[in-house]
Amino acid sequence: MSTTPSGSAEPAPPGTVRCQNCGRLNRLPTAAEGRPRCGNCHQWLPWIVDAGDDTFAETAEQSSIPVLVDMWATWCGPCRMVSPVLAQLAQERAGNLKLVKVDVDASPRLSQRFGIQAVPTLMVLIDGHVAARQAGAAPAPALRRWLDQALPTNPANHNPAAPDGKAAR
Repeated sequence: MSTTPSGSAEPAPPGTVRCQNCGRLNRLPTAAEGRPRCGNCHQWLPWIVDAGDDTFAETAEQSSIPVLVDMWATWCGPCRMVSPVLAQLAQERAGNLKLVKVDVDASPRLSQRFGIQAVPTLMVLIDGHVAARQAGAAPAPALRRWLDQALPTNPANHNPAAPDGKAAR
């Protein structure tokens, strides 16, 4: 569910996000150069996508911005509790962070590659490399602190205001 600027909840179709500034629906690519912006008001959009064994490299590892990877499972209660917090963190960091969700049961090769033994497991990828990792659910303030410590403070190649900060298409 997404909300309009007036705060009313409306479901957004898969692969789309509603701009929090103007309320317009925007399609989001799973992988692209740059960062997604609203086609109407040009505000940064939260980039939240799914990936699996066959799409992870293009979707997450080749991302031009830092990636928060959520290794989760449909049967996992703590995963369902953490998911809205992660979506909020992606919203707060629109243009600076991509949230990639990986269902561990549907992606056994990724689960094995990253040695996932507990869900949720969260990882921050920067330039395709794991910069931070955390297993298990945590309260929102702890997740926010962990993410803030893991992300670059303001390098030009991760700054949406940089001259080369292209919008994703």
